[in-house]
Amino acid sequence: MVGLGLAMLLSALDQSIVATAMPTIAADLGDFVHLPWIVTAYLVASTAVTPLYGKLADIHGARAMLLIGVAIFVAGSVFCALAPSMGLLALARAVQGMGGGGLIALAQTVIADLVTPRERGRMMTYFSIVFIAASVGGPALGGVFAEHLHWSLIFWINVPLGLVAFAMSWFHLRRLPQRRHPHRLDIAGAALLVVGSSVTQLALSWGGERLAWSSAPMLALLAAAAAAWALFAWRTRAAEEPLIPLDVLGDSVVRDATLSGAFGLGTFIALTMFLPIYFEGALGLTADQSGLALIPLTIATVTGATISGRLMSRIRHYKAAPLIGLGAATLAMAALWLALGALSLAALDALLAVVGLGVGAMLPVTTVAVQNAVPAHNLGTATAVTQFSRQLGGVFIVAIFGAIVIGGGPVAAPEALRAAFRTALGVAALLTLASFLFMARMEQRDLHGEG
Repeated sequence: MVGLGLAMLLSALDQSIVATAMPTIAADLGDFVHLPWIVTAYLVASTAVTPLYGKLADIHGARAMLLIGVAIFVAGSVFCALAPSMGLLALARAVQGMGGGGLIALAQTVIADLVTPRERGRMMTYFSIVFIAASVGGPALGGVFAEHLHWSLIFWINVPLGLVAFAMSWFHLRRLPQRRHPHRLDIAGAALLVVGSSVTQLALSWGGERLAWSSAPMLALLAAAAAAWALFAWRTRAAEEPLIPLDVLGDSVVRDATLSGAFGLGTFIALTMFLPIYFEGALGLTADQSGLALIPLTIATVTGATISGRLMSRIRHYKAAPLIGLGAATLAMAALWLALGALSLAALDALLAVVGLGVGAMLPVTTVAVQNAVPAHNLGTATAVTQFSRQLGGVFIVAIFGAIVIGGGPVAAPEALRAAFRTALGVAALLTLASFLFMARMEQRDLHGEG
């Protein structure tokens, strides 16, 4: 279990530790123009390969793919640490993303192989602790390395952690159950999915910042993304064994749980990215104070996941916790929208904590519900689809927040920023409501069988 936790820590930590070191990296390498690529390259690569890892886990086993993912991630980390230019660093980050993209979904698949559905929620809570440690400690650690030591340590630290995760997974997962169900990888479908998700992420990342939404290059990107997704949908129906089986995509539990997770976690990701802008620009907090103000949201999310996950092993009506949580989160988000300008920082943090509790309560339930709804030979694919949808949902909702809050340029006046953020919170309330409605619609099937 420690090996799985370390594997997830590698992926979670890498998404937070780089942010505070970016100015130092740009100054050292003498390139500020291409600095965003070290984030974009990782996110695009890691999201695009997630469904592939799930399918390959169903073919070759979750242990084998977990070991491959860790190995690629460690190799990419070494390349990052040694990169002499921003271009090579971005390329190395893409390699790192190709390894890190499957670690979370694969760890969750291994859990599904080891324990019964009713116990999986409780196990997922331990991974939530990993995420809170990475979310809170990552930026601080990155800042210390960059300011007092050297930014390359941000990547070198992954090497010993990765080697320990590899060794522990190698030795302790050898008795993982082997599935005897033949699968084939649909190469054409995989290629279309990678192209579609990658181009979509690039378009949403660049829209309104590097490229105007109405510009010819942006319209070309959006058209290419739409074409790739249309071809992927056609291939999914035409292939003898599609990358994502139709019985997985067509299952009502998979569909509703996936959409609930995408809307809920996507909104959470957008809040964590844009709240610091509000804290610093409208409330006048420093960067350190802004980071501290986010802690109630992240701690509440883990608390919600812990409570919900433990209840899954004790009560039959496991949807109760996320329904209550998401309902309260929707009301809290609406209160933030209506009363933003009149709220003290303490009141704002209290309402954000309610949002975190609700989103956290939803996470283990949607993951376990999806795994419980599919046959064992599709566990890897279904788990990866859940993770993929959450990541892609985050990309879409972050783009929406960016268009509202930033709008293609900096928001200078605190009053203008407050008005823009209030609009964003209104959208967030609707998105949280959507997460609640899909959770309410999701069929609550009895948790069954051995993992």
